[in-house]
Amino acid sequence: MKKIKEFLKKYLIGLTLSFLVCLVGVKAVTSFPSENTIYDNSATGMSATNVQSAVDELYNVCFPPTPGDSILEDVPIISSGDGLYKDTYEEGRYFYKGKNVNNYVTFNNETWRIISIEPDKTIKIMRNESIGDRAWDSTGEPYGNNNWARPADLNTYLNGTYLSSMISTAQSQIVAKDFSIGAVTYRNNDLADQINEEKGTTWNGKVALPTASEYIRSNSNQSSCGTHALNQDNYSSCKNTTWMQNSSISYWWTLSPVAGDSYVVFHVDSDGHVSNFYGAGITSGVRPTVYISNEVQITSGDGSQSNPY
Repeated sequence: MKKIKEFLKKYLIGLTLSFLVCLVGVKAVTSFPSENTIYDNSATGMSATNVQSAVDELYNVCFPPTPGDSILEDVPIISSGDGLYKDTYEEGRYFYKGKNVNNYVTFNNETWRIISIEPDKTIKIMRNESIGDRAWDSTGEPYGNNNWARPADLNTYLNGTYLSSMISTAQSQIVAKDFSIGAVTYRNNDLADQINEEKGTTWNGKVALPTASEYIRSNSNQSSCGTHALNQDNYSSCKNTTWMQNSSISYWWTLSPVAGDSYVVFHVDSDGHVSNFYGAGITSGVRPTVYISNEVQITSGDGSQSNPY
């Protein structure tokens, strides 16, 4: 017991000293700035050759940026057009909206897209392509059951066989989080109300699907497409102002059940509808969705399709 206490004491002292070295290092470099000073990096192994770069590099070594921080530092927040928006419904969230947005990320050696940056600076991503058509749940075929937490068949598959099939690096980068699985009222014309419906029931896990409201929030044309009712009325044009609409996928599941029903789940079809026509027992495309840990660092890329994060 004494040896354990001594080890912990030395470990904590070492950790504290490392932290202080970082603070002192950053303070020392920032205290003596000079435009004409060349930073000697021979003793540090760093790449910086001037004072400001040394500050930035040393700070990142001491306090590694989260993936969310990295994006927010480099990507402008906009209020119209295609790009990254501050969410007006949930404090601290940021959403990519529009048809042509630079939200591409290489994950599991595949192309995924960033849905949102979360308040804790994790990032929520979805696979760009479907992994194939599967039933949401086949209980009591052909109708199924729309309770994701039951667990539904697709829940079991995604968090079992599918998750296990990912490369080990990808598996280690996923964190379990609360997904909103509450049932949504058909033709809801109040997006804030729909979001609250979804958040009314949650499920904690690692792999799920995008919600119906996330599809609606990905649209840059909120005046014509910003609620489920508007999407239903203007679907033919709404599909042209959201990056989530992928022409290579005819139909794909959302995570959101239809309120007042025990088996219907909202899905997105090739016309851009957020439709309530499908029972959970029918097969449709599956676009896995996960949260990436805020301890993962973005080391390259600008989010474009040709140069993804």
